[in-house]
Amino acid sequence: MSLLISNLLDKKEERSLKPKVALGNNVEEKLEKKIQEMELLKKEEEIQKKAQELNLNYVNLKKFTINLETLALIDQEQAEKLKIICFLKTQKEIKIASVNPLTPDILRLTAGLKEKYRREIATYLMSEESFQFTIKQYDYLPKIKETKKGVEITEEDLIKFQEEFNNFENFKEKLKFASLTDIITMLIAFGVKSESSDIHIEAEEEDVKIRFRMDGILYTIASLDKAIWPKIISRIKLISSLKINITDKPQDGRFTIYLTNDQVDVRISCLPTTFGESVVMRLLRSSKVGLSFEDLGLRDRAFDQLKKEVERPNGMILTIGPTGSGKTTTLYAILNKLNKPNVKIITLEDPIEYKLKGINQSQVDSNKNYTFTKGLKAILRQDPDIVMVGEIRDLETAEIAINASLTGHLVISTLHTNSAAATISRFLAMNVKPFLLTPALNAIIGQRLVRKICPFCKEEEKIPEETLKKIKEILRKLPEDYNFQYDLNNLKFYKGKGCVKCNQLKYKGRIGIYEILLMTSKIKESILSKKEEVLDEKIENLAIKEGMITMVQDGLLKALDGITSVEEVFRVTE
Repeated sequence: MSLLISNLLDKKEERSLKPKVALGNNVEEKLEKKIQEMELLKKEEEIQKKAQELNLNYVNLKKFTINLETLALIDQEQAEKLKIICFLKTQKEIKIASVNPLTPDILRLTAGLKEKYRREIATYLMSEESFQFTIKQYDYLPKIKETKKGVEITEEDLIKFQEEFNNFENFKEKLKFASLTDIITMLIAFGVKSESSDIHIEAEEEDVKIRFRMDGILYTIASLDKAIWPKIISRIKLISSLKINITDKPQDGRFTIYLTNDQVDVRISCLPTTFGESVVMRLLRSSKVGLSFEDLGLRDRAFDQLKKEVERPNGMILTIGPTGSGKTTTLYAILNKLNKPNVKIITLEDPIEYKLKGINQSQVDSNKNYTFTKGLKAILRQDPDIVMVGEIRDLETAEIAINASLTGHLVISTLHTNSAAATISRFLAMNVKPFLLTPALNAIIGQRLVRKICPFCKEEEKIPEETLKKIKEILRKLPEDYNFQYDLNNLKFYKGKGCVKCNQLKYKGRIGIYEILLMTSKIKESILSKKEEVLDEKIENLAIKEGMITMVQDGLLKALDGITSVEEVFRVTE
């Protein structure tokens, strides 16, 4: 056969050197076709020989009839990228052919097929011509149209309504005349535009109240006719894949709106109440997770202290505060700072609020008995460098987290207490052993969120004399070595007047105020001492003597900088 091919090719070369003789068109075409066939045949022989050298099977798929169902085991995009074809599936094995069957990508694919279909995988070498011939058969596969569940809300929908909303009154007026299908889209559009965290839709006796939580404060924005409430709740459930016919039990759902440079994850909670179901829609924007460690609002020595503790290879860092005080945002900012290619980070959350690139995130599920305790035990078997636990709720979780921090892991987590000093008492109340707690803890971050004054309507504020006296007393207790740059006898504070930019709310956005409690030797001695009960006040006084700036002091310093108001600082700290 090889000799025959060689002779034909020699004749082709001789013919190209001779003067052209007029031949019949059919004879010329048949000769060219025969030569091409022989050339392809020679290439196939070369591929077959290469397969023998590599100790691989060989196949020419031009002579093979492939079932379309078998072909579809590997999708077209992957087939074209890896130059691979699935050409036979039996009860015992799956046969695949590839132009480059020994590449890592092909080996991973075959391992995945073996696990998925529980069959042996036989790999064959094929030629490029064989692949190009067979890949065309994907054109005969039926095209399956993607079906979308429920009702879709698009970016175009949001933009359309956002352009129409200028303020609360404008939104309220347009909502009155909106069609049923537009109401939910309008609520979400205005929620996104106003940077609200939650939208509350509450059925009352006479009407339906619409309330937005902006910068932590709940505002009643509008009301709807009670008659259309059943249709509104049905539409919300349809969008979020909830059961429409269930009205007497709580339900949770979600859907996502994909924007050009962002996405909005909308989480739905339905709760049966006296006059109908109450619905809360939480708006989670992916862009918010990009907050850097430097942008948290930590200042001066607090920033330097926490930066040093975060960069330690092991130990435990806790953020504490009530619900809605920004603890999760702080944890994510710390993770963003620590997230590097040579570091393995695993989180255990309830729920996962934002997806973080390069970090393994796991969500607890009480329905499947996957708790923080069980999840944390499993995580530590994954050889992590850094572990983030959404919340420490019980003794067992606390002990596992503490032991992990003592055995070379950096553990960051949250706890619900009112101050950094109260964290110690909370752990001791859980029956955590003091001699394990003191070496494990690196730092405790107490925090609150305060609203920022709208920069477009900021003006100087006259503070009452009694309040001013209180402020001076607090600021005089700053550490002696703190570089206080203001004159206590001439303190200036600011407030918002209210303008179109802030919807007359006087505030726009929020920032954290912090206190960083470090585990100094004196604080450790106090915790380990059995002479007297460890009190929150005692720990706090020790921390202040050691140089801790309290949350109220940090807040007042931000008020002096014109970032927030005195009223706002005292609102969240007292």
